[in-house]
Amino acid sequence: MSPRTFARRFTGSTGTTPYQWLIHQRIRLAQRLLETSDLAIDSVAEKSGFSTGANLRKHFSRAMHTSPQAYRRTFQVRRTFQVRRTFQVRRTG
Repeated sequence: MSPRTFARRFTGSTGTTPYQWLIHQRIRLAQRLLETSDLAIDSVAEKSGFSTGANLRKHFSRAMHTSPQAYRRTFQVRRTFQVRRTFQVRRTG
């Protein structure tokens, strides 16, 4: 199958180009890593296939309308609140 035929069929099937689909999958992986780990942004970029922190920040900001660091802070606040709440429930219960 030619690359052009593949791209046309892929777009017809998924509604997006192979490149955009790949970027979206990488962003989803970066989101999970930012939510669940304390890895440096450069490490998150490398593990999610963006290779550099600058590349991750560019694509992440375009898609999510926030920076990777701001996104991570949102989840750190939620995790801290959940840990404190769990600790308080266990102490009083």
